[in-house]
Amino acid sequence: MVELSGLDLGIILAFFICVVSLGLYKSRKEKTSEDYFLAGRGLNWVLIGFSLIAANISAEQFVGMSGQAAKDSIGLAVASYEWIAAVTLVVVACFFLPKFLKSGIFTIPEYLEYRFNHQARLVMSLLMVIIYAAVTIPTVIFLGAKALEPLFQQELFGIPINIVTLSWFVGILAGIYVAAGGLKACAWADLIQGSALIIGGAIIMVLAFMALDKPANFEGTNAAATINSSLGVEQTATLGEKFMALKESKMHMVLPRASTFLPWTALLIGIWIPNFYYWGLNQYIMQRTLGAHSLRDGQRGVVFAAFLKLIIPFVVCIPGIIAFTLYNQKMQDNAMNLETLNKPALEAFQQAKTDPEGAKMVIPFDSDFANLKPELAGQILSFNAAALGKEIPSGQYLNAINGQLLKGVKKTHPDFDVKQELVGYDYDGAFPMLIRYLTPKGLRGFVLAALMGAVISSLASMLNATSTIFTMDIFREWFNKNASQKTLIWIGRSCIPIAVVTGCLIAPVLASPKFKGAFAFIQEFQGFISPGILTIFLFGLFVKKAPRICGVLGLVLSPVIYGILFFGFGDIAFLNRMAITVGVIALILAIITFINPLKEKITLPEQKKIELRWSKGSVYFGIFVIILTVILYGIFW
Repeated sequence: MVELSGLDLGIILAFFICVVSLGLYKSRKEKTSEDYFLAGRGLNWVLIGFSLIAANISAEQFVGMSGQAAKDSIGLAVASYEWIAAVTLVVVACFFLPKFLKSGIFTIPEYLEYRFNHQARLVMSLLMVIIYAAVTIPTVIFLGAKALEPLFQQELFGIPINIVTLSWFVGILAGIYVAAGGLKACAWADLIQGSALIIGGAIIMVLAFMALDKPANFEGTNAAATINSSLGVEQTATLGEKFMALKESKMHMVLPRASTFLPWTALLIGIWIPNFYYWGLNQYIMQRTLGAHSLRDGQRGVVFAAFLKLIIPFVVCIPGIIAFTLYNQKMQDNAMNLETLNKPALEAFQQAKTDPEGAKMVIPFDSDFANLKPELAGQILSFNAAALGKEIPSGQYLNAINGQLLKGVKKTHPDFDVKQELVGYDYDGAFPMLIRYLTPKGLRGFVLAALMGAVISSLASMLNATSTIFTMDIFREWFNKNASQKTLIWIGRSCIPIAVVTGCLIAPVLASPKFKGAFAFIQEFQGFISPGILTIFLFGLFVKKAPRICGVLGLVLSPVIYGILFFGFGDIAFLNRMAITVGVIALILAIITFINPLKEKITLPEQKKIELRWSKGSVYFGIFVIILTVILYGIFW
């Protein structure tokens, strides 16, 4: 573990004092629910742009996405989430945002009441609160704790430092200032934290390239030979030659169709579904744009954020790829020794292997583990076969044979304990290792403060969105329609500690390898609701004859259809499962619309407070962002 110096701790403390103080100062005059939840609809484009990025970029990217990029089977392809998002944001600025701002809504679910019915608003509100509390908030808390864990001693002032204690630290810190200051506090804090995270990420990127160029300066005299050999380059290779070797092996945007993470087929339809849901219909993101001073400010802020999204893979994904090149042995050691990864399953195996037929347990393992530990993997395969009373299937790869052997084991042997999957590397540790081993004291404090700021900013945004939806869409609409402004603000603030406690209790569980990395977990489980939400909004916005029943029906069908695919066809990539879910829901809603088209004309409310004049400059700049995206895909295709 790396001990933080007094200078590091001082920088971190000063950073958060400045951030929290600025946010609370700017939000000190809040008197109404509009002030608390939407910053009085007074956010300018700079605040919106940086706040969108700060709300989005957190440890999910710096830990989860960076870890996915470190994998040989994924690499830079994970950057599609960022570059497709840039195009998505341009579309949101031009087509979604004008309609939402015109109606003057507080929350995204509120729009469903005007277009469909009151029940649709309630169902979406409940689904989003559940997903925020059980998936997104715990994931960001866990990833924040994961990023901090390698930087602390095992104890600090007598308190054990681990995923559990760090989860509570991250959750409580975020909860304090969002409960006190609302959206305006978040937005002004994001202005600092959004800038800091980009600068901090850029610093790590530069240091990673320096270590790749001159590894002996960072890792010792023998490091250069080992790293150059792993890259397949000459010992005298330049940085450019090393980078091109990495580009050739890991920096491609297209994965095979058989990939369960991001096959090329998902780029056609699947990846657009979570992107349009996240950037256009997700409360904690759209809440910034709903608080815009005008449509022009909203569009400018969204397109500015789109441009910043093009930068993110260079400060997140590429450093993750370099981290694996530099520290793959350390990542392998972590996988074997960390209590949250392989160690518990291996200890159980050592205890049970003397009597495999009497042990009611089996152990899965991934391809990395099979390649790194073939003898041990073979022993585990034999153990699993004996425990199940089966012959070992024939096959080429140990992990594939084991996977075939264990297929359906939960149904055929419900009394068996299926242990955590053994993994070859601690991929989520890629970016934290760069901070741990490359940053000098002092600079480490700034980078860590920027990373923590990104985590806490995203978490604060989710907490604020959760409290907004619960207060405005559930409490006010179903419990107290005549609630005073003071009561609404009090209810919103009361939601924060409940969401924090829930998230902190769930977060440590995500350390289990069975979730296949925190980034994959959050994307996978949002798939239960995002296809339905996207489909009904597309019907609501662009199919004028879609009847009101479509709202509730699309929302209810989504978890059912996706759940069938998830549990019954797990070998299909989750983005393709999303695409199938959208296709089925859209077909059903289209049939209902054809049979029973809406007869009355829908009249949506129109607010008069926000100026709705378009920003032509944003449209032109948005086209420029799309062209840049196409160029980047061309370079790394």
